[in-house]
Amino acid sequence: MTRGSARSGNASAPRSVDVARLAGVSQKTVSRVFNDEQYVSAEVRRRVLEAAEELGYRRNNAARALASGRTRSIGVVTLGTALYGPASLLMGVERVVRDTGYALRVVNTMEGDPAGMAGAVDSLLDQGVDGIVISEPIDEAGAEGDSSLRIDVPVLVLGAPSSVTALTVLTAGDGADLMAHTATEHLLELGHPTVHHLAGPQRWYAARDRFEGWRATLAKHGRAVPPAIEGDWSAASGYRAGRELAEDRDVTAVFAANDDMAIGLIRALTEAGRRVPEDVSVVGFDDIPVAAYVTPPLTTVRQPFDAVAQEGLKRLVHAIENPDAAPLPVGAPPIDLIVRASTAPPPSRTPPARGRRTASRSRGGAHHPPQPNGGPPSHH
Repeated sequence: MTRGSARSGNASAPRSVDVARLAGVSQKTVSRVFNDEQYVSAEVRRRVLEAAEELGYRRNNAARALASGRTRSIGVVTLGTALYGPASLLMGVERVVRDTGYALRVVNTMEGDPAGMAGAVDSLLDQGVDGIVISEPIDEAGAEGDSSLRIDVPVLVLGAPSSVTALTVLTAGDGADLMAHTATEHLLELGHPTVHHLAGPQRWYAARDRFEGWRATLAKHGRAVPPAIEGDWSAASGYRAGRELAEDRDVTAVFAANDDMAIGLIRALTEAGRRVPEDVSVVGFDDIPVAAYVTPPLTTVRQPFDAVAQEGLKRLVHAIENPDAAPLPVGAPPIDLIVRASTAPPPSRTPPARGRRTASRSRGGAHHPPQPNGGPPSHH
Protein backbone atom coordinates (compact mmCIF):
# COMPACT_ATOMS: atom_id res chain seq x y z
CA MET A 1 0.00 0.00 0.00
CA THR A 2 1.15 3.51 -0.63
CA ARG A 3 0.08 6.63 1.04
CA GLY A 4 1.16 10.22 0.34
CA SER A 5 0.32 13.83 0.75
CA ALA A 6 1.63 17.22 -0.24
CA ARG A 7 2.79 18.98 2.85
CA SER A 8 3.57 22.64 3.05
CA GLY A 9 6.89 23.24 4.72
CA ASN A 10 8.01 26.43 6.44
CA ALA A 11 6.29 29.17 4.40
CA SER A 12 9.06 31.62 5.36
CA ALA A 13 11.96 29.40 4.34
CA PRO A 14 15.02 31.68 4.19
CA ARG A 15 16.06 33.16 0.87
CA SER A 16 19.21 34.87 -0.26
CA VAL A 17 17.53 38.26 0.27
CA ASP A 18 16.99 37.34 3.94
CA VAL A 19 20.66 36.46 4.29
CA ALA A 20 21.61 39.77 2.65
CA ARG A 21 19.39 41.76 5.02
CA LEU A 22 20.79 40.04 8.15
CA ALA A 23 24.39 40.38 6.98
CA GLY A 24 23.90 44.00 5.93
CA VAL A 25 25.02 43.43 2.35
CA SER A 26 23.43 43.29 -1.10
CA GLN A 27 21.82 40.16 -2.55
CA LYS A 28 24.50 40.22 -5.25
CA THR A 29 27.18 40.02 -2.56
CA VAL A 30 25.48 36.95 -1.08
CA SER A 31 25.54 35.38 -4.55
CA ARG A 32 29.24 36.20 -4.91
CA VAL A 33 30.04 34.57 -1.57
CA PHE A 34 28.23 31.33 -2.42
CA ASN A 35 29.75 31.26 -5.91
CA ASP A 36 33.26 31.78 -4.45
CA GLU A 37 33.79 34.87 -6.58
CA GLN A 38 36.60 37.36 -6.02
CA TYR A 39 36.30 40.89 -4.71
CA VAL A 40 34.61 39.84 -1.45
CA SER A 41 36.51 40.70 1.72
CA ALA A 42 37.10 38.08 4.40
CA GLU A 43 34.99 40.10 6.86
CA VAL A 44 32.02 40.33 4.47
CA ARG A 45 32.32 36.62 3.61
CA ARG A 46 32.29 35.77 7.32
CA ARG A 47 29.15 37.87 7.95
CA VAL A 48 27.31 36.28 5.03
CA LEU A 49 28.18 32.73 6.04
CA GLU A 50 27.24 33.35 9.68
CA ALA A 51 23.91 34.89 8.62
CA ALA A 52 23.22 31.92 6.35
CA GLU A 53 23.95 29.47 9.16
CA GLU A 54 21.78 31.39 11.62
CA LEU A 55 18.84 31.42 9.21
CA GLY A 56 19.30 27.84 8.06
CA TYR A 57 19.71 29.04 4.47
CA ARG A 58 20.79 26.50 1.87
CA ARG A 59 21.65 27.52 -1.67
CA ASN A 60 19.14 25.93 -4.05
CA ASN A 61 21.30 24.57 -6.85
CA ALA A 62 18.30 22.89 -8.44
CA ALA A 63 16.50 26.23 -8.70
CA ARG A 64 19.61 27.81 -10.19
CA ALA A 65 19.67 25.10 -12.83
CA LEU A 66 16.11 25.93 -13.88
CA ALA A 67 17.36 29.08 -15.62
CA SER A 68 18.86 26.85 -18.34
CA GLY A 69 16.60 23.80 -17.79
CA ARG A 70 16.30 21.31 -14.92
CA THR A 71 19.17 19.02 -14.12
CA ARG A 72 16.74 16.11 -14.70
CA SER A 73 18.32 14.17 -11.89
CA ILE A 74 16.84 12.46 -8.83
CA GLY A 75 18.85 11.75 -5.71
CA VAL A 76 18.44 8.67 -3.52
CA VAL A 77 19.45 8.36 0.13
CA THR A 78 19.64 4.67 1.04
CA LEU A 79 21.11 2.45 3.74
CA GLY A 80 24.30 0.79 2.54
CA THR A 81 23.30 -2.87 2.99
CA ALA A 82 23.08 -6.09 1.01
CA LEU A 83 19.88 -7.17 2.79
CA TYR A 84 17.28 -8.35 0.30
CA GLY A 85 14.54 -5.80 1.08
CA PRO A 86 16.47 -2.51 0.89
CA ALA A 87 18.61 -3.77 -2.02
CA SER A 88 15.57 -4.89 -4.02
CA LEU A 89 13.77 -1.60 -3.41
CA LEU A 90 16.83 0.34 -4.60
CA MET A 91 16.99 -1.78 -7.76
CA GLY A 92 13.32 -1.04 -8.39
CA VAL A 93 13.94 2.68 -7.97
CA GLU A 94 16.91 2.54 -10.35
CA ARG A 95 14.84 0.83 -13.05
CA VAL A 96 11.99 3.31 -12.78
CA VAL A 97 14.22 6.39 -12.71
CA ARG A 98 16.02 5.15 -15.83
CA ASP A 99 12.68 4.73 -17.61
CA THR A 100 11.62 8.30 -16.72
CA GLY A 101 14.67 9.77 -18.45
CA TYR A 102 16.09 11.23 -15.23
CA ALA A 103 19.65 10.64 -14.07
CA LEU A 104 20.12 8.91 -10.71
CA ARG A 105 22.48 10.01 -7.95
CA VAL A 106 22.80 7.62 -4.98
CA VAL A 107 24.31 8.38 -1.57
CA ASN A 108 24.60 5.51 0.95
CA THR A 109 24.26 5.93 4.69
CA MET A 110 25.65 3.57 7.31
CA GLU A 111 23.79 1.93 10.19
CA GLY A 112 24.68 3.56 13.48
CA ASP A 113 25.39 7.01 11.98
CA PRO A 114 22.63 9.35 13.25
CA ALA A 115 23.90 12.29 11.19
CA GLY A 116 24.22 10.23 8.02
CA MET A 117 20.91 11.18 6.43
CA ALA A 118 21.40 14.92 6.89
CA GLY A 119 24.84 14.72 5.30
CA ALA A 120 23.53 12.63 2.41
CA VAL A 121 20.70 15.10 1.72
CA ASP A 122 23.14 18.02 1.79
CA SER A 123 25.38 16.22 -0.70
CA LEU A 124 22.50 15.63 -3.11
CA LEU A 125 21.22 19.20 -2.86
CA ASP A 126 24.72 20.47 -3.59
CA GLN A 127 24.58 18.41 -6.81
CA GLY A 128 21.39 20.21 -7.81
CA VAL A 129 18.98 17.26 -7.92
CA ASP A 130 15.35 18.00 -8.83
CA GLY A 131 13.90 15.59 -6.27
CA ILE A 132 15.03 13.21 -3.53
CA VAL A 133 14.02 9.65 -2.61
CA ILE A 134 14.72 8.68 1.01
CA SER A 135 14.91 4.93 1.59
CA GLU A 136 16.15 4.90 5.18
CA PRO A 137 14.63 1.86 6.93
CA ILE A 138 16.20 2.33 10.38
CA ASP A 139 15.03 4.57 13.20
CA GLU A 140 18.32 5.96 14.46
CA ALA A 141 17.30 6.77 18.03
CA GLY A 142 18.69 10.10 19.09
CA ALA A 143 19.47 11.19 15.54
CA GLU A 144 19.98 14.91 15.49
CA GLY A 145 18.87 17.11 12.65
CA ASP A 146 16.68 14.65 10.71
CA SER A 147 13.38 16.08 11.92
CA SER A 148 14.59 19.62 11.16
CA LEU A 149 15.78 18.89 7.63
CA ARG A 150 14.31 21.46 5.29
CA ILE A 151 14.51 20.35 1.68
CA ASP A 152 13.63 22.71 -1.13
CA VAL A 153 12.82 20.02 -3.71
CA PRO A 154 10.03 17.39 -3.67
CA VAL A 155 10.76 14.34 -1.49
CA LEU A 156 9.55 10.73 -1.62
CA VAL A 157 9.99 8.71 1.60
CA LEU A 158 9.87 4.92 1.19
CA GLY A 159 8.70 2.54 3.89
CA ALA A 160 9.06 4.88 6.87
CA PRO A 161 7.43 7.89 8.53
CA SER A 162 8.52 11.20 7.08
CA SER A 163 11.19 12.97 9.13
CA VAL A 164 11.78 15.90 6.78
CA THR A 165 10.10 19.17 5.89
CA ALA A 166 9.74 20.03 2.23
CA LEU A 167 7.34 21.82 -0.10
CA THR A 168 6.06 18.38 -1.14
CA VAL A 169 6.52 15.19 0.90
CA LEU A 170 5.19 11.90 -0.46
CA THR A 171 5.35 8.49 1.22
CA ALA A 172 5.12 5.00 -0.28
CA GLY A 173 5.69 1.36 0.64
CA ASP A 174 4.29 1.55 4.16
CA GLY A 175 1.95 -1.47 4.11
CA ALA A 176 4.06 -4.06 5.94
CA ASP A 177 1.48 -4.35 8.74
CA LEU A 178 -1.19 -5.29 6.20
CA MET A 179 1.04 -8.00 4.76
CA ALA A 180 1.79 -9.35 8.24
CA HIS A 181 -1.94 -9.36 8.90
CA THR A 182 -2.45 -11.52 5.79
CA ALA A 183 0.28 -13.98 6.85
CA THR A 184 -1.14 -14.32 10.37
CA GLU A 185 -4.71 -14.69 9.10
CA HIS A 186 -3.58 -17.53 6.82
CA LEU A 187 -2.28 -19.51 9.78
CA LEU A 188 -5.36 -18.83 11.90
CA GLU A 189 -7.65 -19.86 9.03
CA LEU A 190 -5.80 -23.18 8.86
CA GLY A 191 -6.97 -23.82 12.41
CA HIS A 192 -3.93 -22.93 14.54
CA PRO A 193 -4.98 -21.68 17.99
CA THR A 194 -2.39 -18.87 17.89
CA VAL A 195 0.72 -17.82 15.98
CA HIS A 196 4.19 -17.18 17.36
CA HIS A 197 6.33 -14.41 15.86
CA LEU A 198 10.01 -14.25 15.02
CA ALA A 199 10.43 -10.47 14.74
CA GLY A 200 13.06 -8.42 12.97
CA PRO A 201 15.24 -5.89 14.83
CA GLN A 202 12.90 -3.28 16.22
CA ARG A 203 15.06 -0.33 15.14
CA TRP A 204 13.73 -1.09 11.64
CA TYR A 205 10.41 0.51 10.74
CA ALA A 206 9.38 -2.52 8.67
CA ALA A 207 10.09 -4.91 11.57
CA ARG A 208 7.87 -2.85 13.86
CA ASP A 209 5.10 -2.75 11.25
CA ARG A 210 5.24 -6.54 10.77
CA PHE A 211 5.17 -7.05 14.53
CA GLU A 212 2.12 -4.80 14.83
CA GLY A 213 0.29 -6.53 11.98
CA TRP A 214 0.81 -9.89 13.71
CA ARG A 215 -0.13 -8.63 17.18
CA ALA A 216 -3.23 -6.75 16.02
CA THR A 217 -4.51 -9.76 14.06
CA LEU A 218 -4.27 -12.07 17.06
CA ALA A 219 -5.97 -9.46 19.24
CA LYS A 220 -8.72 -8.99 16.67
CA HIS A 221 -9.51 -12.72 16.82
CA GLY A 222 -9.26 -12.87 20.60
CA ARG A 223 -6.23 -15.19 20.48
CA ALA A 224 -3.36 -15.34 22.94
CA VAL A 225 -0.40 -13.14 21.95
CA PRO A 226 2.76 -15.18 22.72
CA PRO A 227 6.04 -13.43 23.56
CA ALA A 228 7.83 -12.48 20.32
CA ILE A 229 11.46 -13.41 19.74
CA GLU A 230 13.61 -10.71 18.14
CA GLY A 231 16.13 -11.74 15.48
CA ASP A 232 18.51 -9.73 13.33
CA TRP A 233 17.22 -10.70 9.83
CA SER A 234 19.83 -13.47 9.48
CA ALA A 235 19.25 -17.21 9.04
CA ALA A 236 21.53 -17.73 12.06
CA SER A 237 19.18 -15.75 14.31
CA GLY A 238 16.26 -17.75 12.93
CA TYR A 239 18.09 -20.95 13.77
CA ARG A 240 18.66 -19.79 17.35
CA ALA A 241 14.98 -18.88 17.70
CA GLY A 242 13.99 -22.24 16.22
CA ARG A 243 15.95 -24.13 18.85
CA GLU A 244 14.10 -22.20 21.55
CA LEU A 245 10.65 -22.65 19.98
CA ALA A 246 11.22 -26.36 19.34
CA GLU A 247 11.24 -26.96 23.09
CA ASP A 248 7.65 -25.71 23.39
CA ARG A 249 5.33 -28.47 22.12
CA ASP A 250 2.40 -26.03 22.10
CA VAL A 251 3.99 -24.11 19.22
CA THR A 252 2.21 -25.10 15.99
CA ALA A 253 2.60 -21.96 13.85
CA VAL A 254 5.28 -19.28 13.42
CA PHE A 255 5.29 -16.11 11.34
CA ALA A 256 8.86 -14.95 10.66
CA ALA A 257 9.51 -11.32 9.68
CA ASN A 258 11.69 -12.33 6.73
CA ASP A 259 12.50 -15.44 4.70
CA ASP A 260 16.11 -15.80 5.83
CA MET A 261 15.04 -16.11 9.46
CA ALA A 262 12.25 -18.49 8.45
CA ILE A 263 14.74 -20.76 6.68
CA GLY A 264 17.03 -20.86 9.74
CA LEU A 265 13.99 -21.53 11.93
CA ILE A 266 12.90 -24.51 9.81
CA ARG A 267 16.39 -25.99 9.99
CA ALA A 268 16.38 -25.85 13.80
CA LEU A 269 12.87 -27.27 14.08
CA THR A 270 13.77 -30.17 11.77
CA GLU A 271 16.92 -30.98 13.71
CA ALA A 272 14.84 -31.04 16.91
CA GLY A 273 12.43 -33.56 15.40
CA ARG A 274 9.60 -31.04 14.80
CA ARG A 275 8.34 -31.64 11.24
CA VAL A 276 7.38 -28.71 9.01
CA PRO A 277 4.50 -28.42 8.29
CA GLU A 278 3.11 -31.56 9.97
CA ASP A 279 4.01 -30.35 13.49
CA VAL A 280 4.78 -26.65 12.97
CA SER A 281 3.71 -24.37 10.11
CA VAL A 282 6.04 -21.52 9.09
CA VAL A 283 5.34 -18.39 7.04
CA GLY A 284 8.11 -16.03 5.89
CA PHE A 285 8.16 -12.55 4.39
CA ASP A 286 9.72 -11.19 1.15
CA ASP A 287 9.62 -14.21 -1.22
CA ILE A 288 13.36 -14.24 -1.84
CA PRO A 289 14.39 -16.26 -4.94
CA VAL A 290 15.46 -19.32 -2.93
CA ALA A 291 12.19 -19.51 -0.97
CA ALA A 292 10.55 -21.80 -3.54
CA TYR A 293 13.49 -24.25 -3.48
CA VAL A 294 14.18 -24.87 0.21
CA THR A 295 12.79 -27.96 1.97
CA PRO A 296 9.90 -27.60 2.36
CA PRO A 297 9.18 -24.79 -0.12
CA LEU A 298 8.38 -21.73 1.97
CA THR A 299 4.97 -20.08 2.25
CA THR A 300 5.67 -16.35 2.28
CA VAL A 301 4.38 -12.84 1.58
CA ARG A 302 5.74 -11.36 -1.62
CA GLN A 303 6.88 -7.76 -1.30
CA PRO A 304 5.82 -5.54 -4.25
CA PHE A 305 9.13 -3.71 -4.62
CA ASP A 306 8.65 -2.81 -8.28
CA ALA A 307 5.07 -1.65 -7.74
CA VAL A 308 6.12 0.58 -4.82
CA ALA A 309 8.97 2.08 -6.86
CA GLN A 310 6.75 2.59 -9.91
CA GLU A 311 3.96 4.27 -7.96
CA GLY A 312 6.26 6.40 -5.81
CA LEU A 313 8.50 7.64 -8.62
CA LYS A 314 5.53 8.41 -10.86
CA ARG A 315 4.14 10.67 -8.16
CA LEU A 316 7.56 12.23 -7.42
CA VAL A 317 8.22 13.09 -11.07
CA HIS A 318 4.73 14.58 -11.31
CA ALA A 319 5.51 16.78 -8.28
CA ILE A 320 8.82 17.87 -9.82
CA GLU A 321 7.32 18.77 -13.19
CA ASN A 322 4.04 20.20 -11.85
CA PRO A 323 5.02 22.07 -8.68
CA ASP A 324 1.68 23.86 -8.35
CA ALA A 325 -0.51 20.81 -8.96
CA ALA A 326 -2.07 18.53 -6.36
CA PRO A 327 -0.33 15.15 -5.78
CA LEU A 328 -1.41 12.25 -7.95
CA PRO A 329 -3.90 9.89 -6.24
CA VAL A 330 -2.49 6.97 -4.30
CA GLY A 331 -2.91 3.39 -5.50
CA ALA A 332 -2.69 0.23 -3.39
CA PRO A 333 -0.47 -2.57 -4.74
CA PRO A 334 -1.73 -6.15 -4.22
CA ILE A 335 -0.77 -8.14 -1.14
CA ASP A 336 0.36 -11.55 -2.40
CA LEU A 337 0.47 -14.53 -0.07
CA ILE A 338 2.42 -17.29 -1.84
CA VAL A 339 1.19 -20.56 -0.31
CA ARG A 340 3.70 -23.41 -0.59
CA ALA A 341 4.43 -26.53 1.45
CA SER A 342 5.60 -25.03 4.77
CA THR A 343 2.06 -24.42 6.07
CA ALA A 344 -0.76 -26.84 6.89
CA PRO A 345 -3.52 -27.24 9.47
CA PRO A 346 -2.46 -28.42 12.93
CA PRO A 347 -1.96 -32.20 13.25
CA SER A 348 -4.94 -34.37 12.29
CA ARG A 349 -6.38 -31.82 9.84
CA THR A 350 -6.51 -31.96 6.05
CA PRO A 351 -3.58 -30.26 4.21
CA PRO A 352 -4.41 -26.99 2.35
CA ALA A 353 -4.27 -26.37 -1.39
CA ARG A 354 -1.04 -24.87 -2.73
CA GLY A 355 -0.78 -21.85 -4.95
CA ARG A 356 -0.94 -18.08 -4.78
CA ARG A 357 -3.49 -16.00 -2.99
CA THR A 358 -4.01 -12.26 -3.28
CA ALA A 359 -5.62 -10.43 -0.39
CA SER A 360 -6.03 -6.94 1.01
CA ARG A 361 -6.49 -6.46 4.73
CA SER A 362 -7.35 -3.53 6.98
CA ARG A 363 -4.75 -1.77 9.09
CA GLY A 364 -4.15 -2.76 12.73
CA GLY A 365 -3.72 -0.63 15.83
CA ALA A 366 -0.81 0.94 17.71
CA HIS A 367 2.72 -0.45 17.90
CA HIS A 368 3.80 -2.52 20.90
CA PRO A 369 7.36 -3.76 20.32
CA PRO A 370 8.63 -7.05 21.70
CA GLN A 371 10.96 -6.83 24.64
CA PRO A 372 14.65 -7.84 24.37
CA ASN A 373 15.52 -11.53 24.69
CA GLY A 374 12.08 -12.65 23.65
CA GLY A 375 10.19 -11.05 26.54
CA PRO A 376 6.47 -10.29 26.28
CA PRO A 377 5.27 -7.35 24.24
CA SER A 378 4.85 -4.09 26.10
CA HIS A 379 1.37 -2.57 26.26
CA HIS A 380 0.63 1.13 26.62
